[in-house]
Amino acid sequence: MPTPSAASAPIRRLTLRDLPACADLSEDRGWPREEHKWGFLLTAGQGYGIDDPGGGLVAACTVTEYGPHGRPSLAGIGMVLVAERHARRGIGRRLMRHVVSLLGTTPLTLHATPYGRPLYEELGFKVTGRAEMMRGRFTPAASVLGVATRAATAEDLSTIVRLDEDVFGADRTHVLARLPAFADQLRVAEENGRITGYAAAWPNMDTHVVGPLIARDTETAKALFGSLAARTDRPLRTDVDARHEALLAWLKERGLAPVAPNAVMTYGITELPGDWNRRFAPLTVAAG
Repeated sequence: MPTPSAASAPIRRLTLRDLPACADLSEDRGWPREEHKWGFLLTAGQGYGIDDPGGGLVAACTVTEYGPHGRPSLAGIGMVLVAERHARRGIGRRLMRHVVSLLGTTPLTLHATPYGRPLYEELGFKVTGRAEMMRGRFTPAASVLGVATRAATAEDLSTIVRLDEDVFGADRTHVLARLPAFADQLRVAEENGRITGYAAAWPNMDTHVVGPLIARDTETAKALFGSLAARTDRPLRTDVDARHEALLAWLKERGLAPVAPNAVMTYGITELPGDWNRRFAPLTVAAG
């Protein structure tokens, strides 16, 4: 019996049982294994993949939907990977076309590396923004005057969800409900008893990733970032909307350096919903 072709193998839904194979696929392409992040994405959203007849996965990606259940108003695509041994055979294109077709009229977003951008443009995605990945050891800064931060409590979650929906432009309750367990830190900024921003730091290999970072203004964003940095000895990583030039400059002054730019791309909409002025960094670029 002939061996099935990887190029024609069916596309299927992934589950948490596929977590080791997803991490192996990341490693195959020179990425960190990121099992913690893969696990989050496969539970907060859906994963799609193609099995390798020889074992493992040929390709995979994740989809995180936002908005009313069953009627999403936005979906983020991430972790689009094809095993090196199967690269440049149209498998990534087939997987992406499948996902775009499944999502129908739902507007889509993703962060694209220079390597992946041509494929997404071919599929109809347009560049609508840019994010700057920053990484390094944070040099402690003096407290930002007038901005108080504290650890978030369970009672804060409903307020965080309402603030987030206003800023993000879509309901992310199912994602944010998982954040306290996923992140090592979740903090809020507060003024006169009112929450004006929130941020999390979650573990990813040898770093802590700061995201999401939602704040009333740049000073509040600085205060939240600094308060998270003060409570970890790991290097920090974050992906900042490139329009937030003041925050990027401050992070560089504090020891973080640009690693790589990503193009923010959309499909079916000309720009992301919500208020970018208060949306400083995503939870992860893999979720849009």
